[in-house]
Amino acid sequence: MSKLAPLLSMDIIERAESLNTTLISDAMGCTGSMDYKIKPVASGMKVVGTALTVSLRPGDNLFLHQAIYDGKEGYVLVADGKGHTTNAYLGELMAGAAKAIGIEGIIIDGLVRDKETLSESAFPIFAKGFIPNGPLKDGPGELHKPISCGGVSVVPGDLIIGDDDGVVVVPKDKIEEVLSKAEKKLDYEKTRLESIAAYEKARTEGRPGENIQPHWLREQMKAYGL
Repeated sequence: MSKLAPLLSMDIIERAESLNTTLISDAMGCTGSMDYKIKPVASGMKVVGTALTVSLRPGDNLFLHQAIYDGKEGYVLVADGKGHTTNAYLGELMAGAAKAIGIEGIIIDGLVRDKETLSESAFPIFAKGFIPNGPLKDGPGELHKPISCGGVSVVPGDLIIGDDDGVVVVPKDKIEEVLSKAEKKLDYEKTRLESIAAYEKARTEGRPGENIQPHWLREQMKAYGL
């Protein structure tokens, strides 16, 4: 079995779980998101974990099978399926095996099948869509190497976060910086939401509310004489 990248600490995972993909992307300068078509197979699915990577021949899932059995709890399997749209890379059986092994979820730049079953499962799978055609099983492929998935570079050991908005990848050497920025953004957004709610309450009660136009907007618009 190929060597897995070290698992990220529980502290990192717990901090990431308290955030979302939009905050993480904002903390990276509005970057880091995979192709917008890669979405959870059912609304409400969220996944956070350490990247376990596999590169596949278009339409072939031999190495995806092996990647599943290389995996364990704490890892998110990220598969470069080359955006192939003629064959599904996995269905109910492979998803069930991955869940039983303890993998946190699967991200695929490609299609899957067995929509009804996968959508009803609590196991997070993110893909570009569904098709009935099954895959080939001949290879070749690569395990535990840097890949590209949905237009974003993924290195084994990177932090993966997926939710209803999509999937974001945080390079492992930038995790602390990104999480700190995202946590500050979360605090800012909570304060903004409280201010907005207070303004709306005052307006509905016929009272004047404090100006809720963001300071940064006022400063930016000065350049346009507004």
